[in-house]
Amino acid sequence: MRILIINPNTTASMTEAIGRAALKVASVGTTIVAVNPDNGPASIQGAEDGEAALPGLFEVFDRHMSDADPYDAVVIACFDDTGLVELRARSDLPITGIGEAAYRLAAETAAPFSVVTTLAVSIPVLEYNIKSYGLAASCARVRASEVPVLDIERHPRESLSRIGAEIAVALVNDQCRSIVLGCAGMADMARILENEYSIPVIEGVSAAVAWCERQVAVKLEDTDQR
Repeated sequence: MRILIINPNTTASMTEAIGRAALKVASVGTTIVAVNPDNGPASIQGAEDGEAALPGLFEVFDRHMSDADPYDAVVIACFDDTGLVELRARSDLPITGIGEAAYRLAAETAAPFSVVTTLAVSIPVLEYNIKSYGLAASCARVRASEVPVLDIERHPRESLSRIGAEIAVALVNDQCRSIVLGCAGMADMARILENEYSIPVIEGVSAAVAWCERQVAVKLEDTDQR
């Protein structure tokens, strides 16, 4: 199985970290290819950045769909699920975003969940997505840690502390049963935060890889039964 993971921003170091996080959870026999566009925003924080990222996202997707060695599923590694609707209209492959995958996993396993994302400018996009997925009733609240996306890599200790502080507030005020980390760059923080706050902490990269593997397995079973 080959999973294409597209980080819609242009920060290659983030793409590499996403790829490593995906490989940690991928099953034996699953190949992960993590890529990003050459042109577009360095990070996606809000609707304006998401719109600016679309041309690069589409170019990367189209280029990789023409590879001689085909892919079985695609992940959009931006928590805003940038371009998800458009890519699903272009292909019949299983395609998800790390936001959608994380929300659905949290809703299935430990609802209600609270989301802790980066900046407040991202909150309207995430709330809209949650509602469009039919999961509004499973979400207690979407919160901003006010940690810029690129600071997660540049200042990891400070970022972890601020994200943790927002989780602590959520536990007091939201009556949530799990936390969803609202940025691909937070993937490596999940286990640390889960241990510190004794609550399930779900990150989207792992959730999306698991979703892709399930979808491809179901697709293969259906094919075998025909």
